[in-house]
Amino acid sequence: MNFSLASSSSEILCPTARSFQYKNEKSIVSKSFIRAGGLDKQDHFPVSNRDVKRVAAYRSLLQENVQEINGGQKLQVDEALKFKFVRTLLIDNYDSYAYNIYQQLCVINGVPPVVMQNNEYTWEHILYTLYEERAFDNIVISPGPGSPTCPEDIGVCLRVLLECKDIPILGVCLGHQALGYVHGAQIIHAPEPVHGRLSEIEHTGHHLFQGIPSGRNSGFKVVRYHSLIIDANSLPDEIVPIAWSYAGGTLPFHDYHKADVLNDTIGGQADDNHSKYSEETKSSKVIMAIMHSKLPHYGVQFHPESVATHHGRRIFENFKNLTMEYWLSSSRVHERKVHNYARMQVPFSSRQFNELPKTKLLSNGYRANLLSMSRPAMLTCKSFDARFLKLKWKKFDCLARQVGGAHNIFCELYGNQKADNTFWLDSSSVEQKRARFSFMGGKGGPLWKQVTFRLSSQSDIVATSGGYLSIEDAHGSVKIAYLEDGFLDFMNKELRSLRYEEKDYEGLPFDFCGGYVGFIGYDLKVECGMSFNRHKSSVPDACFFFADNLVVIDHRYDDVYVLSILDDHHLEKTAMPFENSTPWLDATERKLLHLKSSATNNVKERKPRSTVLPQHEAGFHADKSRVQYMEDVKKCLKFIKDGESYELCLTTQIRKGIEDIDKLGLYLELREKNPAPYAAWLNFSKENLCICCSSPERFLRLDRTGMLEAKPIKGTIARGATLEEDEQLKSQLQYSEKDQAENLMIVDLLRNDLGRICESGSVHVPRLMEVESYATVHTMVSTIRGQKCSHLSPVDCFKAAFPGGSMTGAPKLRSVELLDSLESCSRGVYSGCIGFFSYNQTFDMNIVIRTVVLHENEASIGAGGAIVALSKPEDEYEEMVLKTQAPVRSVMEYQSKTHLNN
Repeated sequence: MNFSLASSSSEILCPTARSFQYKNEKSIVSKSFIRAGGLDKQDHFPVSNRDVKRVAAYRSLLQENVQEINGGQKLQVDEALKFKFVRTLLIDNYDSYAYNIYQQLCVINGVPPVVMQNNEYTWEHILYTLYEERAFDNIVISPGPGSPTCPEDIGVCLRVLLECKDIPILGVCLGHQALGYVHGAQIIHAPEPVHGRLSEIEHTGHHLFQGIPSGRNSGFKVVRYHSLIIDANSLPDEIVPIAWSYAGGTLPFHDYHKADVLNDTIGGQADDNHSKYSEETKSSKVIMAIMHSKLPHYGVQFHPESVATHHGRRIFENFKNLTMEYWLSSSRVHERKVHNYARMQVPFSSRQFNELPKTKLLSNGYRANLLSMSRPAMLTCKSFDARFLKLKWKKFDCLARQVGGAHNIFCELYGNQKADNTFWLDSSSVEQKRARFSFMGGKGGPLWKQVTFRLSSQSDIVATSGGYLSIEDAHGSVKIAYLEDGFLDFMNKELRSLRYEEKDYEGLPFDFCGGYVGFIGYDLKVECGMSFNRHKSSVPDACFFFADNLVVIDHRYDDVYVLSILDDHHLEKTAMPFENSTPWLDATERKLLHLKSSATNNVKERKPRSTVLPQHEAGFHADKSRVQYMEDVKKCLKFIKDGESYELCLTTQIRKGIEDIDKLGLYLELREKNPAPYAAWLNFSKENLCICCSSPERFLRLDRTGMLEAKPIKGTIARGATLEEDEQLKSQLQYSEKDQAENLMIVDLLRNDLGRICESGSVHVPRLMEVESYATVHTMVSTIRGQKCSHLSPVDCFKAAFPGGSMTGAPKLRSVELLDSLESCSRGVYSGCIGFFSYNQTFDMNIVIRTVVLHENEASIGAGGAIVALSKPEDEYEEMVLKTQAPVRSVMEYQSKTHLNN
């Protein structure tokens, strides 16, 4: 496909790009620089009553758990070790995998760790919790983007490693590199970046690897996410390597048995043949683990928390055992001391350690993590007026097929008047049980309203979530209000204000029983912990209908349901007996039965009338040329090489001017050409905004049982022209190491996002890297699930995971900042979510891809792909174009067909 160029913008320089200077060909010395988003600002947080209460709350929690085991008798916190409770301080380096570690430690330690960002608290407060309160038994330093040579990347971690000499510490990836660097080792580029790929490991049999096999074909394979390594030739005497990978040997995931990985099978013994560290090993292998010869400090370069790392949990269990042995072997619990003189040993070349800011906020959302406390507190809301809702519904068995399916039902009930102010969450592809229900509705009921939100400002200096909300009710009355706390705070309060009886929807096989249905644009990331938006969206940042009347199709059994809700106010106002029926239910029943009676044995799909269209230019215009897009891919590869990101999901937009098009006709063309399980039609008439979506990807779902589910897609290839070619392409995708790496990185990211909001030990991956086939492409899909923490609301869960990791890359926060610097416009609706927040506290949202957005006489289509270390610029451009083909073809063919018919 060829795109004509709408612009040829000049090169965009990334303000977060870090240039490296070299002492020699390998050694890296980072220059000080300012991160995007005004990160040079400093906020100082002295030890406060809030901080003291936080530690006290943690101690109280631990005593509760110990008391339960000891027959109700209270014990001192120090005695917890005797009952195998270990209290961990988890320092998060703004990574997207830290909460995978959190979930592991919750189960292994017996109590959840406390999570602290690496610049969240003053050093004085950290000392207070560690040495005055004696609140923690060990410390884990998380992975993260960047390099330990850069103060902005590593925060307080170097000081912790130097001064907490008498506390066991485990560093993972960036934390591992920090342990080597702080004692004098050099950090250099790895022979090649390795992200989301596996390596076999040999180790010395150290206690950190107790019970874990070693060497080639031993079954000990680990997932690596790193571009930098510790230079083996620069190791000081006190840092001892204890594990290595084999040079040049990475493996795809499907080379070993899935079940062993997902269940974290533990077994085997260390191979004594690999217990010595030879000069040959030193020169040919990459260091994968180290220890300090005198201090209880350890580091692992790989990611034991990854879903695909074998024996990963055993490593954390071994660290717990090392911690317990350390403390119980002496009276060290009462003898912790701080070694302040150690700060003079920090080998910074560009900045002294005491010049580090005491604390900095990278973003407002990440400072106040949902689970940064040992037990996350419920989000507080201002007082609100409760509304009591009553639901009435009817079921029509096997009706859908008799009337020609969901297509005919929508056109009959909502297709007139250009389908203004209507929605259709359309499971147009239900093969392989991908989706089961479709929901549709429009304006009409007394509770109907439309809420439209626009962020008030877009700034690359300060994060902001405030904006203007417009509310139009069923009578056409419009109110506008400024929301200082943003749209998601508003939605949270709205959903919390709703009261209902569960018996009203007992017997319904679906979750959406009425409530808010619409979209949330990508730019609302500023309400979810992202730092800023560089570009302004021309469309609203969120737009929803409150649907009080809706029709549901069960595609498995062809049943049709009609539902209607009213609140206590409208019931009193109309004095209507709600127990039997409602006027809308009766009217809709008559229409459906009339449609059934008028159908013939050979049911034909009803199509809306087409309007006359003028001639149009042939083709879309790309925001970026092929050359520009490939240059951006190269910039992404440079960021990845320098450790700034593991994966960057680069996107762009293509556009075409369109006037007087039959929008519903276009959507029907799209769903016919490219049916999808999470397709959607949204028509916000007053905004002149219509969304025609054929997405195959679920973002996040919360069902009535409290189960959360994400189904990210990473890895796409075109369908073949013949059956044989199609199978070959499908197999090529399944066994592609690059595509497996893409998918695995996002799976681990979403496990992290769910780990922040799910019960300990409940996050799991029932399906990993399965290939699904659609009309035009094969895709690689995974499924992640977890049980929601009971005190969190649906909006809390949404905020913890938005924007979808498959559209950002990992680590999410740093990747979003880098992408904002590269992309030339707002993503708008694209990369956001379409779906519902039901009044019964459930939700289901897709990822907006394969979508035509019609706004102000323009059709726009977003597309992109994940850039990883194995990416090639030419291939990435072709994949981006491939993803636009189905929606572009639908637009062009519909225009051509309509023009010929007229």
